[in-house]
Amino acid sequence: MHRVPALRHAGGGYAVDERGPRAHPAGPTLVETTHREESWVIDPDLRLPNTTFRAVFNLGGGADGAIPLPQGIPVPELDIEWIEEESTLGLYAEFDAGSLHLSLSAGDAWEHHFFWNDGATTETSLWPAAPTAAMLEWMLHLARRIYALMPELFYDVLDAAAWYDEGYPLYVCESEPARLDLIEVELEGEIMTLPWLGSGTVDHAHIDGDNHPIELLWNPHGQEPDIPIARAWLDPSSDEPVAVGLPGVDWAAVGISESDTAGWLEGIYLNHHVIADPADALLQAVPIRMAGLG
Repeated sequence: MHRVPALRHAGGGYAVDERGPRAHPAGPTLVETTHREESWVIDPDLRLPNTTFRAVFNLGGGADGAIPLPQGIPVPELDIEWIEEESTLGLYAEFDAGSLHLSLSAGDAWEHHFFWNDGATTETSLWPAAPTAAMLEWMLHLARRIYALMPELFYDVLDAAAWYDEGYPLYVCESEPARLDLIEVELEGEIMTLPWLGSGTVDHAHIDGDNHPIELLWNPHGQEPDIPIARAWLDPSSDEPVAVGLPGVDWAAVGISESDTAGWLEGIYLNHHVIADPADALLQAVPIRMAGLG
């Protein structure tokens, strides 16, 4: 994430945010700077409109090579991950009761794990023995087809996301003459957040822990190291972000109250870690198309 500079101003009154139309479609925004004690936490209903993005990929025939989902297995949500340094594909199938994760590596080495819907690992399948064996066969068949397209497909997805970020509504991969598949995804509009109104600069970083936590890092003077001042994570019971200030922070020096900092960080978490970016959305749509599920 880019560091966000503080708004500089002399005295009270208003400061103008001139970061451009992508940050604020309506143009420059006047932000009151005199009464910092009043909450400026963003309204989650104020967001950019949803957009539709289309990408054309070589999916090796798309759904033509799919096999039917085993009888009695509900239609899952699918996602893939490519771990480049290990040449490993992760294929994830999400169900109401839990999830099945399958990893496939070079030499057709594979393993699988089951998880309950709270994220806890379980040695117990979500289904009886016969449907479990059929589901593993289905997952492995799909994973092998996707693996055969890697890493080129992964690079195409990254290129498509870069095209979206540049404002293009359509991406077409480079390909020899072949059947190509058009993937269409709807991308949720980002929450309209204010710039950082405190002192110094801020950044955020992933940290170890349950429920995908991040820390807000504050730098008052532009020198290392950054100071962690708040933490946010995803509440598994609501799928909404929760943020709190960290103990020992000099909030007067930060220039914004602890509660407002936490509210601002929740908006950042929503935009960067909850709302799917184009690469994430495409990595979910690709296995669904190749599985013949959509």
